[in-house]
Amino acid sequence: MPTSPTTVLIVGSGPTGLTLAIDLARRAVDVTIIDKAPQFPRSSRAKGPNARSLEVLEDLGVVEEVLAAGSAPLPMRKYRGGVAIADAAPFADVHPTPDSPYARPRTVAQWRLEEILRDRLATYGVRIGLGRELVGLAQDDTSVTAALADGGEIGARYVVGCDGGHSAVRKLLGIPFEGKTDETQMMVCGDVEAEGPDRGFWHQWFDEDGAVMLCPIPGTRSGWWFQAGPETDGSGAPVPPSLESFQRLFAKHTGLPGTLLSQAEPLSTYRVNERMADRYRVGRVFLAGDAAHVHSIAGGLGMNTGIQDAYNLGWKLARVASGQADPALLDTYEEERLPVAAGVLDLSAERLRATMEAIKKPGGGLDTAVTPQTRNPGDGYPWSSLARLGATALLRAGDRAPDAPCRDLAGGAPRRLFETFTGPHFTLLGFGAGTAPALREASAVYAGELRAYGVDVDDAHGLADDGGHARSAYGIAPDEDLLVLVRPDNHVGLIAPPGELRAIGEYLSAAALERA
Repeated sequence: MPTSPTTVLIVGSGPTGLTLAIDLARRAVDVTIIDKAPQFPRSSRAKGPNARSLEVLEDLGVVEEVLAAGSAPLPMRKYRGGVAIADAAPFADVHPTPDSPYARPRTVAQWRLEEILRDRLATYGVRIGLGRELVGLAQDDTSVTAALADGGEIGARYVVGCDGGHSAVRKLLGIPFEGKTDETQMMVCGDVEAEGPDRGFWHQWFDEDGAVMLCPIPGTRSGWWFQAGPETDGSGAPVPPSLESFQRLFAKHTGLPGTLLSQAEPLSTYRVNERMADRYRVGRVFLAGDAAHVHSIAGGLGMNTGIQDAYNLGWKLARVASGQADPALLDTYEEERLPVAAGVLDLSAERLRATMEAIKKPGGGLDTAVTPQTRNPGDGYPWSSLARLGATALLRAGDRAPDAPCRDLAGGAPRRLFETFTGPHFTLLGFGAGTAPALREASAVYAGELRAYGVDVDDAHGLADDGGHARSAYGIAPDEDLLVLVRPDNHVGLIAPPGELRAIGEYLSAAALERA
């Protein structure tokens, strides 16, 4: 059955697809999202959003629900021969700062995160089409036609494949997925009910002949995420995951009764895949998330990289679709995100190697995978053609725009910089009284494009930087006047002196967003 044409068709309703759908819907872009699954998954899978993804979720209006649904990262209790020998808390020394309010990741079941995102998407009147499998794509200069397994078709101006490592979109485009799959590094996984272990820890039993890991699922009374090296049969082949196999593995490595585990589902087998697409776009069709790149689970970077792909693509796709920007803007999606994915692949592979070495010795565990780089990777695009102009002592164009606590001059209420960024607009920050004329002119000329705020500028939209946190985070001296244009995805577009207002207009214009 044909479906009404849409502006953007998203294939895949995991965290990447949902993030993109929300970002487009809040910009009044007509979006359709489909998934071949007949029902929404209930697997815990990914451990949760990292610091940067939490910033994205704040902008999308769901961070408070995510924080409430999850928990802080748990300390890890490590065992050898069934005996607890070491505890580790890799995030214990990580705390929020004025410029980074979400210093630690949040542990939350992936199914619960997806529920929260679906509820947010529904507020825009968008529902997910389940049981709709993509089997064909045809495109011309103006549109894409997606053929479905049920015989239906969906016409769209653009299509985005957020449909995972086995992406139908990527395969239909003929994009290679280069890399490797290590069949020797395998785990069986599943959500289980368990009684006995202390829910205040992520338990990790590592022995010379295998391992079992058990992490409590926030928001459940007795739910746990189970991971283990698989059993093997008489021929050495891995035994498929099952409750009975989980119970045997649990009893073997923990010394506890296997009957403490029950109700194991859904079940899956995980193999270490390290692969990446060599391009993210063919005409009017794009890839995002696992459809474009898959990494080892070391460091918990996979889902987070996908969320941040979607956040980068959303504002660009919306601006082009609405006629606000030249279509060449869409080229910057691959330009910015493909190098990030390559870096994440290398980082996660290196952390996996380090972790595999660490667990050979008593006391080694998954805390080896956590480093400052895995906590907040890929926080800027200084190489981008959208990083047009300027730098301060700390920031370059293309860098992530920091947060800072300020105060509204008009009413005196506290107001963070992230609050001024929230929404689909550009934000122009003016540091110092000398930027007041430029801020007033920008507000008048570009009212539909940006919101302007003066930092220590006495006007209706002025912000007082009482603690000096804003200037400190942006590397701007107390007596220095500068304009900072922040992109809709909260990265710095340009930094310019107050007399360079023309540069702001050029950046916002479609012509300026063409490749140089």
